[in-house]
Amino acid sequence: MKIKGLRWFIIGLIGLATVINYIDRSAINIMWPYIYHQFGIADVDNKRTLALITTFFMIAYALGQTFTGKLMDSIGTRRGMAVSIAGWSISIALHSIARSIFSFNIFRFCLGFFEAGNWPGATKSNAEWFPAKERAIAQGIFGAGASLGSVISAPIIALLFVAFGWKVTFIMIGALGLLWVIPWLIINKATPDKHNWVSDEERQYILSDQQAADSQTANTTVLTWKQLLAFKQTWGIILGRFFIDPVWWLFVTWLPTFLKEQFHFDIKQIGAFTWAPYLCAAIGSLLGGFYSSQLIKRGVDPEAARKKGITIGCVFMLIGLGGIVYTLSSLKDNPILAMGLIGTVLFGFQFLIGNLQTLPSDYFNGKNVGTVAGMGGTAAVAGTLLTTWLVPVITQTSYVSFFVLGAVLVPIAWLCVKFMSSKIKINQ
Repeated sequence: MKIKGLRWFIIGLIGLATVINYIDRSAINIMWPYIYHQFGIADVDNKRTLALITTFFMIAYALGQTFTGKLMDSIGTRRGMAVSIAGWSISIALHSIARSIFSFNIFRFCLGFFEAGNWPGATKSNAEWFPAKERAIAQGIFGAGASLGSVISAPIIALLFVAFGWKVTFIMIGALGLLWVIPWLIINKATPDKHNWVSDEERQYILSDQQAADSQTANTTVLTWKQLLAFKQTWGIILGRFFIDPVWWLFVTWLPTFLKEQFHFDIKQIGAFTWAPYLCAAIGSLLGGFYSSQLIKRGVDPEAARKKGITIGCVFMLIGLGGIVYTLSSLKDNPILAMGLIGTVLFGFQFLIGNLQTLPSDYFNGKNVGTVAGMGGTAAVAGTLLTTWLVPVITQTSYVSFFVLGAVLVPIAWLCVKFMSSKIKINQ
């Protein structure tokens, strides 16, 4: 049996996994403003407690990015992704039995560790299943999954919360990931060079720009973390992720709380409004990947094409953040304008992030791709942890500093990525 375009089925499943990933991680942020009283948390301690819960998630997420990156290189993306999503699905379901902030933190830690595997796993899978000229659009598809997950998570979780309560909501969304594992193990049963469902034409196309792909992966030296840190390219990826990812997480973590405090939204209104900025993000993810892929098809060097996409994304982010800061005092009376400006920021982020996440597969070979991607993810989490603890302090009287912080981080990240050296794949 041959399946035409099997690589698109693979990336489709990864995109679906990313949708589930964001539904699971968003659930606590959406429900928290309406359930914290059940845990004896006073209004004044609400944001500090959410920051603490988020910290446990992010610390585990940081550790998981690096260790699951190694896992993907060691046991392959097929088994590695299955372990990752099964682990986080069980973890989110266990949230339903939390009886205290301590137990919430434990389950949140487990969720963060296993959810981290989605990104190095997706990056490595794209390197295996797509030629360089298509990797950014493939990365954009799974990146759009993050945005689509955020689009549908708010209304879905709001509906489940109103109908069944927060405990059943956690159980039901946990079941989604376990169901995903079944088609993943059936369809992704081998790499494209060995998969008997891949046509000869598609196999040749996938490996078209991979010089001696089979022997290259087999003969690649597996570098240690210390050896990888000797390359400027590694540091460019690490620092770029360290400064840019916190901007995304500022909105993922705090947007429901911002809307409740600034606009006095109830959970139904949050479900009705917050999908719009993430729809913009999903569009940005697809367009960012399409843009750089088209440049590469026209003969532009892959690294240069990725950096052009990153630059455009940064410009959109600065426009959105600048607009929010300038109009913040009047946004309380215009939630639609607020959603539009936030959507511009998230559009820009997703336009660039797929290109940034694709760079490890442009610079490194085979068994080092997942590791470098994981290191970048760990750095992203480290930066996010710092901003997470800043937010309860800088938003006590106003959210101006919240958005100014985002506007400062964007150009710093751009400088880190822009001046990475080397236009050739590192010899390993």
